[in-house]
Amino acid sequence: MLLKDIVDLTELKFDMATRRPQTEGVKRKISEVDKRALEAAIQLKEKGGGELIALSMGDERTKTSMLEALAMGADSAYIVSDRALVGVDTLATSLVLAAAVRKLGSFGLILCGEMTLDSLSSQIGPRLAELLDLPQVSYVKRLELLNGKLRAERELEDTDEVVEVALPALVSVVREVNEPRIPSLMNIMKAKKKPVVEWDAASLGLSADEVRAASSVEVLKVEAPVVERKHIIIKADTVEEMVDRLAKAILAEGILEE
Repeated sequence: MLLKDIVDLTELKFDMATRRPQTEGVKRKISEVDKRALEAAIQLKEKGGGELIALSMGDERTKTSMLEALAMGADSAYIVSDRALVGVDTLATSLVLAAAVRKLGSFGLILCGEMTLDSLSSQIGPRLAELLDLPQVSYVKRLELLNGKLRAERELEDTDEVVEVALPALVSVVREVNEPRIPSLMNIMKAKKKPVVEWDAASLGLSADEVRAASSVEVLKVEAPVVERKHIIIKADTVEEMVDRLAKAILAEGILEE
């Protein structure tokens, strides 16, 4: 089970002078689609048994998000945390996660969200499947285990598709797959007693320098776009006249065509 903790986008603010996001002190949480993948994994475990392991690449702040995963139903959590790997791209991240999966040992299914809501790249799942030589099923909105195989309903642009895949496999889900549960207070308390293991690059047999060398994408800056308003004020004596003037102003701006 792959999870990523991100800043709570509903609490994100921007510095008006620099247009840069202000992330310091902003609450972090599991990316929403990843949380739905977690819920799908929990439901499969409840029906068929097995062990559910949450795996994430992050830092010391990731522990808080992993506690939520443990409270929801994960049995243990593993976090790859290495300062030397901060800011690497999706390829380098996939290399690290692949090494972590190999270290964990045998598995039947890897679940993740189709994308994380901070980067929207949709690359980790497919890259990891390729590195681990696994069949992958993407954009899944419904899934079940039948006789050792996984049956999934995929949401494509203009149709739905039902496929079956032999295990082990990697599956990425869409938001529509379910509604995540809210953990009870009892389960939140139990989560604090579940194992949380931290690894660095060396623990996975990786060289941090080599991993960084594989990272070819560098984010130079993130800033909000400049939005300039024209402050056009529509005045009229009647509603009908106001609507007419508003419509003409919209047409004049080229927003709509006649």
